[in-house]
Amino acid sequence: MHVAFNGWFWNQPQVGSGQYIRNLMTALQKIAPDLVMTLVVPDFMTELEGVPENINIAHANTRFKGHLQKIWFEQKGYPGVVRQVGADIAHVPYWGAPLSSKPARLVTSVLDLIPLVLPEYRGGTGAKFYTSLVSATAKGSAHVITLSEASKADIVQHLDIPAEKITPTYLAADDRFHPTTSPHEDEVVRRKYDLPDEFVLYLGGFDIRKNVHNLLLAWTYVGPSLGQQVPLVLAGNQPKEWGTPRFPDLRKYAQELDIEQYLAWLGEIAEADKPALYRLAKAVVFPSRYEGFGLPPLEAMACGTPVIATNVSSIPEVTGDAAYLVPHDDSRQMGAAILAVVVQDDLHAHLANAGRGQATNFSWRKTAQKTLQVYQQVMEQP
Repeated sequence: MHVAFNGWFWNQPQVGSGQYIRNLMTALQKIAPDLVMTLVVPDFMTELEGVPENINIAHANTRFKGHLQKIWFEQKGYPGVVRQVGADIAHVPYWGAPLSSKPARLVTSVLDLIPLVLPEYRGGTGAKFYTSLVSATAKGSAHVITLSEASKADIVQHLDIPAEKITPTYLAADDRFHPTTSPHEDEVVRRKYDLPDEFVLYLGGFDIRKNVHNLLLAWTYVGPSLGQQVPLVLAGNQPKEWGTPRFPDLRKYAQELDIEQYLAWLGEIAEADKPALYRLAKAVVFPSRYEGFGLPPLEAMACGTPVIATNVSSIPEVTGDAAYLVPHDDSRQMGAAILAVVVQDDLHAHLANAGRGQATNFSWRKTAQKTLQVYQQVMEQP
């Protein structure tokens, strides 16, 4: 069997689609060494990082610049190379499949349905056209892979794809998130970012879906109780411009709430430093109101750090009973949960141990095995 992957996001390991394709192809190679895999990337991607050995590389013409470049690659360049290399299956590991991949059979990974579920992400005319296009292509797939039962339900509802054509394959935390390093290495990261002895961590994006504004509101209850000795550390790539519909001005909001003295804004974190950052935190808060999977809570749990998260979309599937879950729109409950986890040693220890155990239920090997089963099922179809 020969599978050709759309590699548009290969060189973007900081985004979910980039992490997904890298880890999936690496795991597939380990469990199915006879599987032939070709990574199809756009022609401008001349230097590729971290490609496993024995993976074929093919470049597709992109022709245009700007927004049309990606559409051309998805609809013309990539499927053209799929035909050239004679692949049996064309696997697009994000929501951007071609209208046709014949004679190869199309498998599409729909990681989430953010533009359809959340009105703030629908954008202008161009964005709506693209959403309509990829919605149509997903319906034409021989099979759709997604990341959770919650996302599967969204796909059935919003894309009208039969449930039997959709398979959830969970993600996993990388091995580097398991606590195998020495305390000295963590202390290097502490000094690098000038972190206090104790802190509560938020690590992620700052768009409105991430619900950080509700976390800040929760901190009006937490901050005066914990004081400046246990601040809320907000880490992640901040927008170039605050104060848009998608990126509300959180810094201004924090000032209005009069909690700036209890906060520390770190900015972007190096990928290599994230495991240590999780391990150093007293607790991790994940206030998001919609996730296709929700990898950060799983990464934090693998590191042995207690997690407070919201009980929406896929998050309860990921965390199970190993996190303190609260409603996404209830800042008072969120604040109470944070205080309980930080102050109550027995609860803190219980969540830390339960989180480690929950994280072991997920592995990229399992993800690859279920994906391989999808390939085999697709090849058996008439």
